[in-house]
Amino acid sequence: MIYRYILLALAIAALPLTQVYASGSVRIRDISRVEGVRDNSLIGYGVVVGLAGSGDSSRNSATLQSVRNTLQNFGLVLQPEDIRSNNAAAVIVTAELPPFAQPGDRIDVNVSSIGDARSLSGGTLFMTPLKGADDRIYALAQGVLAVGGYRFESNQNVEQRNHPTSGFIPQGALVEREVVTKISHDGKLNLVLNQPDFITAERMVQALRQHFPQLSISALHAGRISVQGVADDEIMSTIANIQQVRITPATLAKVVVNEKTGTIVSGADVRIDNVVISHGGIKLSIDTKFMVSQPQGLIGRVGDGIQTAVVPQTEITVTQDGEAFYANGGTASIAELVDALKTLRLSTRDIISILQALKQSGALHAELVVQ
Repeated sequence: MIYRYILLALAIAALPLTQVYASGSVRIRDISRVEGVRDNSLIGYGVVVGLAGSGDSSRNSATLQSVRNTLQNFGLVLQPEDIRSNNAAAVIVTAELPPFAQPGDRIDVNVSSIGDARSLSGGTLFMTPLKGADDRIYALAQGVLAVGGYRFESNQNVEQRNHPTSGFIPQGALVEREVVTKISHDGKLNLVLNQPDFITAERMVQALRQHFPQLSISALHAGRISVQGVADDEIMSTIANIQQVRITPATLAKVVVNEKTGTIVSGADVRIDNVVISHGGIKLSIDTKFMVSQPQGLIGRVGDGIQTAVVPQTEITVTQDGEAFYANGGTASIAELVDALKTLRLSTRDIISILQALKQSGALHAELVVQ
């Protein structure tokens, strides 16, 4: 009997936790961000050296001048015509500086050729300053490139894989300056939804008011939630607690199709009205053969306009596939429709064409995104 009471008490204690982790609920941190917390783009111009003759040619004066300026920093005075090496390439270096990055942290960088270099494989990036939009240096990039491709040439034969003119340096930049991130203004902070939605914003407001009755919480619009009344010494803890609150976001009725790859992605509960679909394909085949007409008994005879003629013979064949027919008596989901069309042995591209026609007819109650 005592064990039954213990199990009953544990079940009652676990009930709120079960409700919190209800099906479809997500944390606020997964669908929103704190305003002001963002990445910052960095860019720089540099030179990659150590290439095995696959760098920029002598036609790129910018590369020659960059190499000349670099060597001058080491006390070498050269004329532009003294540099004839193809072992260097001018590149653009880009990186993303994450929020709260501190001096001494390392970030990844991407390197891309801007000249006529054939490959950056095996190259090393010279020290390159990376600047932000305010033209201030925030990081220094340097290191050996990792190139996910190759290009080999021999006797006018070329073997290439992927894009050898772009590379990647993991942890290749050292942060030198911190970006000041201000997330609160006079006890006020904002939450920005990743996908603005009125229903999701209202659910966030109601959930936060329930968990934090001491704060003033309101929705400024479908994509921003205002939180006021946060004490200066409780900003971090308040944000941490807010991001752990779970809500059920509103689902979007959207169908995404990719005609290039034949991919269809959709929520399974997207509804379709009463509809009748008739689909039939016609295949047209044109086969042309060229026959040589040689006059018999006149071989070797010259003149009188006699000559060999090429006569084309064309054969046209029209084939009509069996017509596919589908009808639903009531509303159906997009999953049921796709399953039915698959049963009729329609290809993915035919299904995409049918979905586009359904959207135009008004039977598909969802946003159709064609990529």
